[in-house]
Amino acid sequence: MYDGETRATALAAIVSGESLNSVSKRLGVSRTTLRDWRDNPAPLDDPTACPRCTNGKLDRGPYAHLLGLYLGDGCVSSQAKGVHSLRLTCDAVYPRLIEEAAAAMAAVYPARPVHRVDAPGCVVLTSYWKHWPCLLPQHGPGRKHLRPIELADWQQDIVAEFPEQFLRGLFDADGCRVANWTVRMVGGKTKRYDYPRYMFSNESADIMRLCQWALDLLDVPWRMPRSNALSVAHRNAVAKLDEFIGPKS
Repeated sequence: MYDGETRATALAAIVSGESLNSVSKRLGVSRTTLRDWRDNPAPLDDPTACPRCTNGKLDRGPYAHLLGLYLGDGCVSSQAKGVHSLRLTCDAVYPRLIEEAAAAMAAVYPARPVHRVDAPGCVVLTSYWKHWPCLLPQHGPGRKHLRPIELADWQQDIVAEFPEQFLRGLFDADGCRVANWTVRMVGGKTKRYDYPRYMFSNESADIMRLCQWALDLLDVPWRMPRSNALSVAHRNAVAKLDEFIGPKS
């Protein structure tokens, strides 16, 4: 099956006067298919069209969630014939996380199914599309913390619009909600206090800065106990994150 970009290129060539035979040889599309495209125009909404290099639509909220997941647990790899695979590796003990990650992938690219492969201790979600590099320009060889990670302007606009979704993806991938405790002297006696907090860990300083930025957008205070770990422990801040993240499940 051909993608929307190939179809648009072929139709533009036919409209310009190029023969079916010439277009067929140049693009590798049969003349029968070309005739069908010419005589039966596709709907204006092409689910295979790229939101960046063609006129495809992008569901911005799920994309913000998917971007956070990708920065934590995602990988884009090249396949045959210009196709790329987006893979998310999810911990098998969190079925809610797996279902939501698969739903985000499907919302961003609904034209193809999301494949699931069970592996020891995890479930790998995979989606195939020629345009994943267009939507995830942070892809590249090697580990993310060994290369610069910067958002394009259009990605920054989406995160600024949906910081909750972006943070949910980041914390689902590389964060957790934990029970913490401390002791204080009250009336000369040691008293233990238990409280929840959120932790986010990532070796990439760039990804850590993106997490800090998104938290700042929501006025959620944070601190850095280590260079690769972020903590949100203030009671009101934890309650704020509980509204859209919560414990993993």
